[in-house]
Amino acid sequence: MTDYIYTPVVQSLIALQEITWFNPKKARFAEVQSTLSLHRSDMLDASDRLMRFAPYLAQVFPETAATNGIIESELRAVPALQLALSDVMNLDIPGRLWMKCDNQLPIAGSIKARGGIYEVLLHAERLALANGLLHTGDDYRLFDSEGFRALFSKHQIIVGSTGNLGLSIGIMSAKLGFEVTVHMSSDAREWKKVLLRSKGVNVVEHTADYGVAVEQGRQEAMRQDTAYFIDDEDSKSLFLGYSVAALRLQKQLVEQGIMVDENHPLFVYLPCGVGGAPGGITFGLKQVFGDHVHCFFAEPTHSPCMVLGMETGLHNAISVQELGIDNQTCADGLAVGRPSAFVGPMMDTLLSGVYTVADDNLYRHLAMLVDTENMPVEPSGAAGVSGVLRILTAGRGYLTDHQLNDKLPQATHIMWATGGDMVPQEERKTYYQKGQALLL
Repeated sequence: MTDYIYTPVVQSLIALQEITWFNPKKARFAEVQSTLSLHRSDMLDASDRLMRFAPYLAQVFPETAATNGIIESELRAVPALQLALSDVMNLDIPGRLWMKCDNQLPIAGSIKARGGIYEVLLHAERLALANGLLHTGDDYRLFDSEGFRALFSKHQIIVGSTGNLGLSIGIMSAKLGFEVTVHMSSDAREWKKVLLRSKGVNVVEHTADYGVAVEQGRQEAMRQDTAYFIDDEDSKSLFLGYSVAALRLQKQLVEQGIMVDENHPLFVYLPCGVGGAPGGITFGLKQVFGDHVHCFFAEPTHSPCMVLGMETGLHNAISVQELGIDNQTCADGLAVGRPSAFVGPMMDTLLSGVYTVADDNLYRHLAMLVDTENMPVEPSGAAGVSGVLRILTAGRGYLTDHQLNDKLPQATHIMWATGGDMVPQEERKTYYQKGQALLL
């Protein structure tokens, strides 16, 4: 047994205890910006590509017509939840608490929609350009035509997923006309498989976890010359698709009259599985707000892969299963045992910290969101609720080190939701009842 096992943090992870971990390698953004493998220009390129596709998306997905084909969610104040958390915890919560409602994100209904849809569109654009169907300046509504669908029908897109990424990639790929296969891990919800199959997606079910589903998808893609594998564990394209959320959030904050500067800090709490979505959003937020934003990942106590990788410095060279942690959690979208090979090292100097949440608390906070704000989410979507509580308790040292204590009354706290709106009513009811029972 190697020495890293004996760090207090790792011992707490093995004991399935809730922890709050602050990143000792976090640096000033100006000092590390030029060392990153991706830059603001890459994020802007991704944003421009999504704008080119917006007319097409508005045409083929009517639910995006109101936003002219922009895939975005509401930023919503949650004062009733803030008051309830304050009462339950007997804790003053200064500043304002908000929810980024990716549980309502169009097309695929989760935080995964941006990145998954973006990488499919990027691949489609490259194929169309290479085959002479698309030229600079063309109206991208051309993608909704038989010629484009005939081209894409000769190509396969393959992905491994716990569920939500599979939804976004499956739905988008099928709409364009690709033959698409989603390898689903054992924790994927049945309704997600049913929905994908109804869209013409080939779903391969596995009795093993996320890592096996991804590897099986990778192996299948290697056997086909016309297959494109979307690698959730190591994709810069997915990452950049997620990062565009930061530009959209910046606009929403301005519209809400919310300042982010030295005296008005921004705290963001992001649910984390393999790390792609929260990592991409963190990268984008640091590009936009620099040291004025403080990003924290939230992981289930049974699947703490990112904090394990960052604490040990091993990143994707270690899995939670190697420590006897079972990777079994109600937060199916976060049920990942090994972190992204690409994201972990990228977060080394950007991320403020990680906290873990027990399943019971995910259910409690899910029920509180319904009771106070009438906002149904998946258990994964409730992971961000604990963030502000951790900052105000375990995070006192962090606040002092960053000279934030006297700025908390002007702080903005954003909990980032993920899936929820597409969950069947009966399953929503079951989630809520579990949470309600734990609140009593």
